[in-house]
Amino acid sequence: MSTTENSIAVGSLKWFYREAQPQQEYEQPPVVFLHGIPGHSFTWCEIMPKLAEKGMRSLAPDWLGFGFSDKPDRREFKYTPDAYVEGLTAFLSALEIESCFLVVQGFLASAGLQYALRNPEAIARLVILNTPIDKTAKLPWKMKQWGLPFAGDMLTQDPLLVDRTLESGSGFQISDRDLAVFRKPFLQSSGAGRSLKMAIENLKLSSAMTEIESGLPNWEKPTLIVWGMADPWLDSDAAENLAQNNSNIELIKLAEAKHYPQEHWQEEITSYLLTFLRRQT
Repeated sequence: MSTTENSIAVGSLKWFYREAQPQQEYEQPPVVFLHGIPGHSFTWCEIMPKLAEKGMRSLAPDWLGFGFSDKPDRREFKYTPDAYVEGLTAFLSALEIESCFLVVQGFLASAGLQYALRNPEAIARLVILNTPIDKTAKLPWKMKQWGLPFAGDMLTQDPLLVDRTLESGSGFQISDRDLAVFRKPFLQSSGAGRSLKMAIENLKLSSAMTEIESGLPNWEKPTLIVWGMADPWLDSDAAENLAQNNSNIELIKLAEAKHYPQEHWQEEITSYLLTFLRRQT
């Protein structure tokens, strides 16, 4: 099985998303995968077909401003966490998805956690892979510099920033074929770099972390955290504390994985997802 490439108009903006449809679905919600910075939905392309083989529908959008979704200017889209939460709400509504299994990974995917905390009735189960979840999380300099005046304008127009960031964050070499897909939006238009800069400028990580850090300890839905323990940008302390103090949160540690575990640990992550999402409550 493979993923299909789709797009849908949500208001005045186009969302691109990938989808893997099983031949016979279980009566379960779809799995929605959210990517981080500076990637896009392609990061989930090895995992989604494997879920479809087991009867699970999955889809992964490109956030607005990323991948192959629209790259609106500030007048159309504010690039703040609230704007991303509202955009995700509208995207899922347009696809008539009322409930889902939500999987998040990376900086910006924290907006998915904010969506979950604000809409718990829409989340059947939650999976967190190396995503900032408390106020100790800081944007790494490699990304922070993209939001600097003048310098950020130049840095974000370099397509190779994708290669350097994904490989330094994952700790392993990514194939040239895959890097070409990740890099493609930056080669197609300068809008990809401008949107990346606006997203960094408006990330509001501190206020987002305040909401997430206060909300997750009281989260009641079944939750799985899969954490790359060698992450150079996010430590595991907050994840470990959550799992120790909340009986519905389970933690799996990947000792050698770093910030983007889905890039090199697809088999393990797929197995963990299937076990967790198909488990009877």
